[in-house]
Amino acid sequence: MLTALLVAGCSETAENRTPAAERSSGGVSHWVDTVTVESVAGMLRVRVPATTTEAKAAHLAGLQDDGLIMAFVLPTTEVEGFVAQLKPEEPLSLRERPLARNTNPSTPFSYLGPPEPDLSAKVREAQVCAPCEDNLDRLKIAVTQVDARTSRVHLSGVD
Repeated sequence: MLTALLVAGCSETAENRTPAAERSSGGVSHWVDTVTVESVAGMLRVRVPATTTEAKAAHLAGLQDDGLIMAFVLPTTEVEGFVAQLKPEEPLSLRERPLARNTNPSTPFSYLGPPEPDLSAKVREAQVCAPCEDNLDRLKIAVTQVDARTSRVHLSGVD
């Protein structure tokens, strides 16, 4: 009987599609209400280009680590210049297909509104740094094309 309950509990967890950030028990993590694009950019140590539109950012305060996400739209012609200022560990690589549907990031971009880059096709992505300087532990970038002239930049970091 106990084994059946344990298996059922594991199955229920595996089928849970609620983002990890929304499943926290006991208020272990929470979205910080007072953040701005500028404050998250400062924590991520990036300069947001002046030509950016649709900029959104969020900060998920956690028990041990904080999740930082930012997404914005940039003219596609300016993406390479933005990426160059980040000095990624490796060049952006192209992922042709979406990742598995069961991808469940701890700091989901869907919280900000845009689609998850993990569930998109033709995504250019790279690790910017891990470990990074100061308190920033990791920073990743993903770039998706919005239309013929613009691209959406997704930045996710762990502080």
